[in-house]
Amino acid sequence: MTSRPSGPHGLLLLDKPAGITSHDLVARTRRALGTRKVGHAGTLDPMATGLMLVGVGDATRLLTFLVGDDKTYEATVRLGIATSTEDADGEVVAVSPPEAVAAIGLERLRDAAAGLTGAIEQVPSAVSAIKIDGKRAYRRVRDGEEVELPARPVTIHELEVRDAAPARADDGAAVVDARLRVRCSSGTYVRALGRDLGAALGVGAHLTALRRTAVGPFDVARAADLEGDDPAAALLPVAELAAARFPVLRADAAQAVALRHGQRIEAPAGLADERGPVAAIDPDGALIGVVEIRGGRTRTLMNLPQREEDGA
Repeated sequence: MTSRPSGPHGLLLLDKPAGITSHDLVARTRRALGTRKVGHAGTLDPMATGLMLVGVGDATRLLTFLVGDDKTYEATVRLGIATSTEDADGEVVAVSPPEAVAAIGLERLRDAAAGLTGAIEQVPSAVSAIKIDGKRAYRRVRDGEEVELPARPVTIHELEVRDAAPARADDGAAVVDARLRVRCSSGTYVRALGRDLGAALGVGAHLTALRRTAVGPFDVARAADLEGDDPAAALLPVAELAAARFPVLRADAAQAVALRHGQRIEAPAGLADERGPVAAIDPDGALIGVVEIRGGRTRTLMNLPQREEDGA
């Protein structure tokens, strides 16, 4: 039997506070758990809060399957003021006429949101982390370069305008603050969605608050706080993570041996037509790995080394 070192393995659902980077959160997790093998399945901006999926130990190998999952956000968009970063951290670059802001009502907002729902082409924010010739777009902006990113396809499954209210900015400018709920494909920039919502209404706009509430099947309601919770106790075991995310193939002892050696086995009838990844779990409840089904048989996508401890 091949064994892998004992130590923390699993998925942490963490509620990121505002004011720190995703890198900061990973560094804190490493210190708290005493391990370097920590990664995450998608960043959040420093101003944003909410759910981050942080893989520890063996779970880092599953993160590649989680990165592309749909995301759900709650956001507040301030209509009437545009900023250099399309969020509250940027400098004001345009203030819309009061009459244009006054004309924004809930019905117009919801009509504009409907126009941004579904499969759309979105121009990412110029201060995104997208690389241009090996250099992050936001670094080019900071260096004074003019950055224009090409539009790319994203899907906005839901864009709900929950409410909207007139307000005053710190400088006294008339604005409307709209609270949104967004469920979207991976790769969507919510700040760009706010910008485009404003453009559809003929005003500038920027994000003043952003909270990620779900990633795939994982909800922020289950998330831990690194400051107040024991991260080791909050770890979701690797097998439980896989079972929450994928259909499950429960292997008998002989099948488990074959799968661990990368051999193909006949897929159970209920999984014969499964198109996505499948979690293969042994009789003891340990995750063998992730497979796909091709021609009614399994094909290994990723296997974990077996260890003598239990399936956590």
